[in-house]
Amino acid sequence: MPPRTPLPPHRRLPLLVTADGDLLDELLRLAAAGGTEVELAADPAAARARWLPAPLVLVGSDQAQACLRARLPRRPRTVLVGRSGHLDPGAEIAELIGAEHVATLPAAEPWLVDRFAECVLDPASGGAARMVAVLGGRGGAGASVLAGGLAVTAARARLRTLLVDADPLGGGLDLVLGWEQLEGLRWPGLTGTDGRVDPPSLVRALPSRGDLVVLSWDRGDLLHLPAEAMAATVDAARRGRDVVVADLPRQLDDASVVALQAADRALVVVPAELRATAAAARVVATAAPHCADLAVIVRGPAPGRLKATEVARALNLPLAGTLRPEPGLCRGLERGEAPAAGGKGPLAALCQRIVGELTGVPATGAA
Repeated sequence: MPPRTPLPPHRRLPLLVTADGDLLDELLRLAAAGGTEVELAADPAAARARWLPAPLVLVGSDQAQACLRARLPRRPRTVLVGRSGHLDPGAEIAELIGAEHVATLPAAEPWLVDRFAECVLDPASGGAARMVAVLGGRGGAGASVLAGGLAVTAARARLRTLLVDADPLGGGLDLVLGWEQLEGLRWPGLTGTDGRVDPPSLVRALPSRGDLVVLSWDRGDLLHLPAEAMAATVDAARRGRDVVVADLPRQLDDASVVALQAADRALVVVPAELRATAAAARVVATAAPHCADLAVIVRGPAPGRLKATEVARALNLPLAGTLRPEPGLCRGLERGEAPAAGGKGPLAALCQRIVGELTGVPATGAA
C-alpha cells in the first residue's frame, strides 16, 4: 500500500472578537508570546465566516451581548475575555454564548499564552482537513451524486474522508453509496451533541469502508438537526479527517449554515435548463453570504442548448466544471454501485480534478 501523501499546509489562526482597543492590544501581546498570529473581528458580523473554522475563539466582554444576539453557533474552544476593573465578563453570559472558560486579565495571562501556544502545536490549527459543501440548484439536480463521487474519489486517493449528509429530505447518502445495510451510527444518535466529539470515537461509530466514513440518516422519523450537533461533528472532522464533503439542502437550516460557513469551497449543481437556472438563483442568494468560495457545476444535457458559461454568468458565479450525461451512472446507482467508484467517466474525472484542487493531492483514475 503506498504511503499516505501529506496535505499541504492550510493553517487556521485563532480569532479575536473585540472592539476594545486596550483589550485587543493585550491579547495581541499574549498571542505573540504564544508564538501565533491571529485573525481580528470587531463584531459578530465580521466574525461569522471565521467563527467555526478557527482553532480558538476569544470573545471580548464588550462583544458578549452582541454575540448572543447574533445567535452564533456554539463551538468548542471559545473563551470569554475581560479585564480586571472593567466590565465583568460573567459566567452566566459565558454559558449562554457557549464559552468554555472565562478569562480575566491580568490574572489569566499565563493561561491564555498556553492556549495560544497550543494552536501552534495542535494539528487542528493547521486545518489539515479540507471541506467542500455541495448544494442542488433545484430538486433532482444531482448534488448528492456529486457529493458521493467527491467522497469516493478522495478516499480512493488515500485521504481520510468524511461524507456528511445534512439533507434530511434527500433520501440518504448511504443509499447513494449502496451502504444502507452497513451498521453504524446515524444522525439521530448524535443530535444531543453540543460539545467536543472525539475524532477516533466518531470514526469508529460511523459506517465505514477503508478511508471513507459516512454520517447519514436512518429510516426512522424525521428529526430536527441541531446546529450544535453539526458544529461538534465538523470540529471533530477537522481534527481527525483529511477531507470533509457535506451534502446540504437547498433550503438552509441552522445546521447546514454551520456546515456551509465551515466549508473551504461550496459547489451548486445546476442542470443546463432555464427554469433550473432561475431556481438556482434563489439558492445562490441564500448560500453566498455564508461561503466566500461559491462556484457552479452545470450538468447536461441541455435541451434548449443553454451553455454552461451562460448559466454561470446568469448566476454571477465562476464555473467550476460541467457534467456530460452518463447513462451508465444511473444504472450503477440502482445496482448499489457508488458514484465514481471505477475512476472513469465524466463524473469521476470532474471529482478527481476538484479533489486535487481542494487538497493538492492528485486523485487519479481507476487503479
